[in-house]
Amino acid sequence: MDVMDPALIAQPEEDEEHTKRSYTKEMWFLLLVALGLALLLKSFLIQAFFIPSGSMEKTLHGCSGCSGDRVLVNKVVYKFRDIHRGEIVVFNGKGTNFTSETTVDPPKNLVQKVLREVQSWIGFGAPGDKDFIKRVIGVEGDVVACCTDGHVTVNGEELIEPYVYYSDTSTKPMEFGPTTVPDGELYLMGDHRDGSSDSRFNGTVPEKAVVGRAFAIFFPVSRATVLGVPSTFDPPGGPQAAPHVLGFALAVPITVVRRRLRVRTD
Repeated sequence: MDVMDPALIAQPEEDEEHTKRSYTKEMWFLLLVALGLALLLKSFLIQAFFIPSGSMEKTLHGCSGCSGDRVLVNKVVYKFRDIHRGEIVVFNGKGTNFTSETTVDPPKNLVQKVLREVQSWIGFGAPGDKDFIKRVIGVEGDVVACCTDGHVTVNGEELIEPYVYYSDTSTKPMEFGPTTVPDGELYLMGDHRDGSSDSRFNGTVPEKAVVGRAFAIFFPVSRATVLGVPSTFDPPGGPQAAPHVLGFALAVPITVVRRRLRVRTD
C-alpha cells in the first residue's frame, strides 16, 4: 500500500496560503495607488465639488429649491490660458466680500475629519463654507452694466442670456453699474438672478481666487452633462482642456492595474 509523502499533502495548503497573502498585498497596493491618484487629481488636475447654493439654478440643480448636483472642476486649464466670459468657475471667497452660503458643522474627531476629506475627493463630502460657484460675465477691462432693454451689457453690447432664471417671474432685472472690472479681477454673476449674492452686491473677484473651471455635472447621473459656454459669448470658451485631462486621469490607473496583473501572470 502506497503511503503519500506528508510533505506533498502540505504543499497545496501552503500554496493556497501564499496565494491569499499575495492577493491581500495586491489589494492593499492597488488601494494605496488609488488613494494616491485621487490626491494627485484633487491637488493638481480635477476636483469634484458640491456647492448646495441655489445661485446657479437652473443650470445647476435643475429646479427651484434643488441642491444635489456635483460638478467636476478643471484646476489646470487656467494655467495655460486666460479665463473667458461665460465660463462657470469655482472660487475661494476667503478675503473677498462673499459670505458663506451654507453652514457646515466641523468634524468632531479624527475619524470624521479623515472620512470627510476622503468624501470631498469624490464630491460627496460636506460643502466648503468658502467655496462659491458663479458664471463669468466680465473680465479685466470690461465695463459691465444693467440694463438696456432689460439686458446686462458688457462694453455696451447686450447679452441675450437664455440660462438666466428668476424664481419670481415678476422680478425686474436689478440695475447696476456701469462698473469697470479692475486688472486681475472678474465680474461674476449667478444664473439665478433673484437668488444670487454675486458681484452686483459683493464686488469683483480676484482671478487668483479661482480654483478652476466647472466643466461637467457628474451626479446625479440623470443630470450628467457638459457645462459649455453659451453662444451668447463671443469668442466662445476657447480650447477645452478637460477631455485631455480626463483621458490622462483614466489612463494612469488603468495602466498601473494592467502592469500589475501582467506581473502576476508571468
